[in-house]
Amino acid sequence: MNDQNTNLTTLKNIAQELVRQREWDQFHTPKDLSMNLSVEANELLEKFLWITSKSSFDEIDKNRQEIEDEVGDILFSILRFCDVSNIDITKSFLQKIEKIKQKYPVEKSKGKHDKYTKL
Repeated sequence: MNDQNTNLTTLKNIAQELVRQREWDQFHTPKDLSMNLSVEANELLEKFLWITSKSSFDEIDKNRQEIEDEVGDILFSILRFCDVSNIDITKSFLQKIEKIKQKYPVEKSKGKHDKYTKL
């Protein structure tokens, strides 16, 4: 399985089955899953602490397995959060993309990192 041949429903089902087998549903509340998502995202951030932006690419090559593990933890957490909260992650993503397009029109934001209020 990889990104080219796996859909979100498959990943959600894999996560659901892991949780079901371990009887972890009782711990997977929106509050706890959102907190876990933050913890896991911060563990990814920690991999890049105190290095330059340029060397962050090298860090991925140097510590690929650890970084991939953190990415997996983050994806697991967000998939579980959306499942428990009855959020369609694809719909949420596409709605957000449209909002970003409105806030950051290409003609104003291309090549810039300014916040939309400063464009």
